[in-house]
Amino acid sequence: MDRETIIEVKGLYAAYDETIVLSDVSFSAYKGEVTVILGGSGSGKTTVLNHLLGLLPIERGLVSVLGKDVARLREVEQVALYLEMGVFYQTGGLLNSLTVAENVALPLTQHTNLPKDLIEEIVFMKLGLVNLQHAFHLYPSQLSGGMVKRAALARAIVMDPPILFFDEPGAGLDPVSLEVLDRLILNLKNKLGISIIMVTHEVSSILRVANRIVFLDQGVVAFEGPLTDALHSEQPAVQEFFSVMKNENIRELLR
Repeated sequence: MDRETIIEVKGLYAAYDETIVLSDVSFSAYKGEVTVILGGSGSGKTTVLNHLLGLLPIERGLVSVLGKDVARLREVEQVALYLEMGVFYQTGGLLNSLTVAENVALPLTQHTNLPKDLIEEIVFMKLGLVNLQHAFHLYPSQLSGGMVKRAALARAIVMDPPILFFDEPGAGLDPVSLEVLDRLILNLKNKLGISIIMVTHEVSSILRVANRIVFLDQGVVAFEGPLTDALHSEQPAVQEFFSVMKNENIRELLR
């Protein structure tokens, strides 16, 4: 049975001034999977993500998200698409002047006409999905780094988006908190049927969550395919990246 394509990128080109960042990037992502975008520093990972989010104009090429050509959308259509996309920022992006509940509720208060008591009920439920109901009335400054990330995750899913975008979700977390976050992400994917696009360099996270790898190198896609194939790839850049994973977990995975 054919998988449903949720993201399609063809021949994407991008440059800053005279520096070409992406010369010919093409790949697909599929419903119900975690697609991880990898690459060395300056490989264009964030640039690709920003094009998917509609934050950068498309100079050349096609970017399709949930079946919609991003470059051809009218303003009202762009807004409708954004409401179907949850975004998890590297720092969490919580507002310090608002409580956790108020932060999580922001998309609902800004984009819906739901009554306050229903919004509070939805927020409480979403916080429960990330094991953070006890922080309902707390402020971000009262949370640990891992709790801030979980609150940001609750906000990202509060509108029930079919697709979630993650920009370095594990940045700044200790290994234990990182694993907790990874498990939550996988649990939400399985429970809610969310598709995930993630930019990360955390090797342990990649092993835990990735279904599909898109590896960028020198402005093009050097590898695209399942994680297990990436671990066996003969592409030099891919081999070098995964060479750091010489431990028991990797050897287990490669058997």
